[in-house]
Amino acid sequence: MRAGIVEEMLRHARSEPRIECCGLLAGRDHAITAIFPAKNALASATTYEIAPQELFQLFRRMRSEGLDHMGIYHSHPAGENAPSPRDIEQACYPHEAYFIISPEPGAPRAVRAFSIRDGRVEELEIEIVAQ
Repeated sequence: MRAGIVEEMLRHARSEPRIECCGLLAGRDHAITAIFPAKNALASATTYEIAPQELFQLFRRMRSEGLDHMGIYHSHPAGENAPSPRDIEQACYPHEAYFIISPEPGAPRAVRAFSIRDGRVEELEIEIVAQ
């Protein structure tokens, strides 16, 4: 993952500290190089959803920029940034990484990534690369 992407996810989470922020991540050649912030259509502190119209537009934009969808991110405004039962139940992209952000200043691991497949969760290592 490009270093700036982590900073942008944290900035997004901290700009909306009372609701779960969300967005998509894209890139190519197994490296995430682009972030696509989205609006949480539910405006909820405990769950998120990207409206179908916006999701369609984001995927169209990725395709036009020659990028592959590689991940989804959202924040947990309160509590641990690990997948909730709802996150696991609603995970519908088994080949993409799920990034969960803690907007809390000083969180020990403010950005974590997970593979969620068939109800199984595995934490992934995040490797930061230069631009």
